[in-house]
Amino acid sequence: QVQLVESGGGWVQPGGSRRLACAAAGEAVQEEAIAWFRQTPGKERERISCISSTGASTYSADSVRGRFTVSRDNAKNTVYLQMNSLKPEDTAAYYCATVAIRDCDPLGSWGQGTQVTVSS
Repeated sequence: QVQLVESGGGWVQPGGSRRLACAAAGEAVQEEAIAWFRQTPGKERERISCISSTGASTYSADSVRGRFTVSRDNAKNTVYLQMNSLKPEDTAAYYCATVAIRDCDPLGSWGQGTQVTVSS
């Protein structure tokens, strides 16, 4: 029911920054918790961050804590992922998805993904 579209990916140098956006559309979008995941071929999908419907509660994985920040602007129906101090190992396809509020597990609505490549 919820449609998600990621944007903001691209190439960035190590140590640089990038902001991803997840635009959502559908019924009661503002009631949904949203998470960011990333996927690299040959590796398991990794949950990066999630945020509650109000934005009051957030979660960040150890691998990105202190570097990535998730936020949302419900007036724009958009969730953001601010990525700082990027490392080559952050290279991946980044996806957003609707998730359960308490454990941030996916509920079934995914975006198409946006590629982030970190290299010099």
